Amino acid sequence: MDILLIAGLWLDGSAWDDVASALRSLGHRPVPLTLPGQGDGPSSATLDDQVAAVLAAVDAASGKPMVVGHSAAATLAWLAADARPDQVAKVVLIGGFPVGDGRPYADFFPLRDGVMPFPGWDPFAGPDSADLDEEARHAFTAAVIPVPGDVATGIVRLTDERRFTVPVVLVCPEFTPAQAQAWINAGDVAELAQVTHLEFIDIDSGHWPMHTKPAELARLLAAAA
Repeated sequence: MDILLIAGLWLDGSAWDDVASALRSLGHRPVPLTLPGQGDGPSSATLDDQVAAVLAAVDAASGKPMVVGHSAAATLAWLAADARPDQVAKVVLIGGFPVGDGRPYADFFPLRDGVMPFPGWDPFAGPDSADLDEEARHAFTAAVIPVPGDVATGIVRLTDERRFTVPVVLVCPEFTPAQAQAWINAGDVAELAQVTHLEFIDIDSGHWPMHTKPAELARLLAAAA
């Protein structure tokens, strides 16, 4: 199966190198995406540009792909299900939740000179980054790519309720399946509350399992596929 891999903020397709290698050995065809403005083209890219790139990858896939979105890119994966509900076999969300219609994509941190730079490790202290040693943190920060402001502040538009019929797997890294279910039950994740087929998978890692647990993450993705 084709497995489209969309990394979260500040990352390009190379974040998936170890996961992709493991997936190939398990018989799948991983397609790591480098998004406009995050490793591909100028920093003037918009959210619409990134959505278009994801949809182009869905359209180019062999058969129905599984679309994987990490962190903020959970929303990009969900937008693919909304735009192509008959073409996406399954959506996998890793450590992130899709935002609802009419909300900003990822306006989590201040913009500077038209981009949202990586804010450093303080906002990610605790479970998010506990499994990243100093060497891993240095490698991460050396590779980060500021997110275009028009991506971070772009408004999400969801239009097709058939997205709720696309099966969803939520991979829970720095939080547990029980916590995720509680957030959904409380109404904090309205989109997932309406999904017909929702599965939870636990992985004992921080927020970036593609860096710290790539082989295990690949096995989980292969099983989901």
